Amino acid sequence: MAAPIDLELKKAFSELQVKMIDTQQKVKLADLQIDQLTRVQKHAKLTHAEVAVLADNTRLYEGVGRMFILQSKEDINNQLMDKQKTAEEKIKELEQKKVYLERSVKEAEDNIREMLLSRRAH
Repeated sequence: MAAPIDLELKKAFSELQVKMIDTQQKVKLADLQIDQLTRVQKHAKLTHAEVAVLADNTRLYEGVGRMFILQSKEDINNQLMDKQKTAEEKIKELEQKKVYLERSVKEAEDNIREMLLSRRAH
């Protein structure tokens, strides 16, 4: 009877190991994406600060591929604000995803602990 218990525990541990490795990779990817979005957000914020001090009649150009398009100061400010807001929303989503992934691994670990304790009690 000890052999089926050992096989069941081995299976549970191997599933947990696979889940932990997968989760760690997803958390690392989320961290990288958060770092990149933070840089984008900071760049947009700094650019917005520089554009804000310019006179309203200053000619501003937006880089599009290999060319530059004349844009109004208001349009550029709106684009920069949208870029900041979008990055902030994505960062919040990624943080929530990380919390969910970490919680799911913790629950799997707790389930295995309970299984071990119930096996020892019998």
